[in-house]
Amino acid sequence: MRYRVKLDIFEGPFDLLLFLIRKNEVDIYDIPIAKITDQFLEYIEAMKILDLDVAGDFIEMVAILMHIKARLLLPKPVGAEADEAEDPRTELVERLIEYKRFKEASYELNELEEERRKLFPRKYFDFIPKQEDISDEEYLDKVTLFDLILAFRKAIENMPKVTHHEVKKIDVTVEQQSEYILNLLQEKKMILFQDLMRRLKEKIVIIVTFIALLDLIKNGLVDARQSDMFEDIRIKRREGN
Repeated sequence: MRYRVKLDIFEGPFDLLLFLIRKNEVDIYDIPIAKITDQFLEYIEAMKILDLDVAGDFIEMVAILMHIKARLLLPKPVGAEADEAEDPRTELVERLIEYKRFKEASYELNELEEERRKLFPRKYFDFIPKQEDISDEEYLDKVTLFDLILAFRKAIENMPKVTHHEVKKIDVTVEQQSEYILNLLQEKKMILFQDLMRRLKEKIVIIVTFIALLDLIKNGLVDARQSDMFEDIRIKRREGN
């Protein structure tokens, strides 16, 4: 049986490009196309392992990156033509900057909405319960699907290398692993993603557990957050569930 998971935070190829630019700490105006293209393909391969839908716009973006990479490998013209030659990355950079501008605007509007929710008209306030002190957990950043895929790849790479192969059937379902994660979160307030993966020994179990985690996030049962970029991901049960 195949399981397909889609998340609202997973929006498209430009999201992945911005994630890779941030991850590699490179200038958006001087994108290392060869490096970014290779990493883009690695993420698509990771998505295929998880049987996530790789939409046509991702395939189109790969074609664009490969086309730009090929143009950059061509010999540059000499003389006056060299100064007039257009950088093949220009169009992609312009589209990426425009996308980034609108995405940042959406974040700002979301923050304004959140701030507005904290405002009340002047009335009788005694009926409003006092809020408790906000814990450090409230200040952790939400992670994207790309952060989760990066952590998943790390978990797969950290698996013990098997020198022999024994064929055996492993019965494991997304429902079973979802219950397994929720039971862990009943015992502990929070678990680290890599600690969760280290409990598992078979690759297929790791893959199914990862899909179960995505499903729990999608259904609003658990939250996944990071204290800083590339730090281990903290998983905790969402309050009220």
